[in-house]
Amino acid sequence: MQREPQPIPRHVAIVMDGNGRWAKQRYMPRFFGHKQGVDALVRCVQACSDRGIEYLTVFAFSSENWKRPEEEINGLLGLVLVAVSKYLTKLADKGVRIRIVGDRSAVTDKVRSAWDEAERRTAHNTGIVLSVAFNYGGRWDVVQACRQLIEAGVGAAEVDERALSSRMALAHAPDPDLFIRTGGEVRISNFLLWQVAYSELYFTDCLWPDFDEAQLDAALAAYAGRERRFGDVKARSAHAGP
Repeated sequence: MQREPQPIPRHVAIVMDGNGRWAKQRYMPRFFGHKQGVDALVRCVQACSDRGIEYLTVFAFSSENWKRPEEEINGLLGLVLVAVSKYLTKLADKGVRIRIVGDRSAVTDKVRSAWDEAERRTAHNTGIVLSVAFNYGGRWDVVQACRQLIEAGVGAAEVDERALSSRMALAHAPDPDLFIRTGGEVRISNFLLWQVAYSELYFTDCLWPDFDEAQLDAALAAYAGRERRFGDVKARSAHAGP
């Protein structure tokens, strides 16, 4: 008897947690864990694309991460440049479209230029959309969307969920169907607070550098076993996305 195909989420969001602990377990600097985390992300992009997922959004650096030691922050910012240099051509050639979401004002000109290059070189690609949340926070996102509406002169009576959603940093993508967090923590940590209102949540103890195709398939199997209700018909329509 042939099995029914499993439903595949259109959009997956991931909090890539556990890089530092992964390195500590191996008596290595935290930066080495972050570097391995980038390699895991590139593998994950390909695995998601192979499974028909259209959008992947990852939490790379939160607005709260600025409180970390300066050495680690500088290492992470430098890693952005290394990642673009090492992987941009590979991702671009595979049809991946890259979008950067978050407050760009706090990063260096070199990092902003690297982001601009990544978005420019992949702007016309039609494969999976990889959105990298860097210097991002869910509360910041809501505030900046409200400011945009005010600056555009939108009246209070015209402000509704759809208007606000259109100004969010992730307006180019539908709301996530599946939210994954690695590393054993069971919280959202100010990531996509608005967008995950109806997402299925999946938490795993697996540290991010070890997150492979088997781990992804386990998350997708858990998603397939859940019934998507969306609250009601009106909510289902409102969160259908682009």
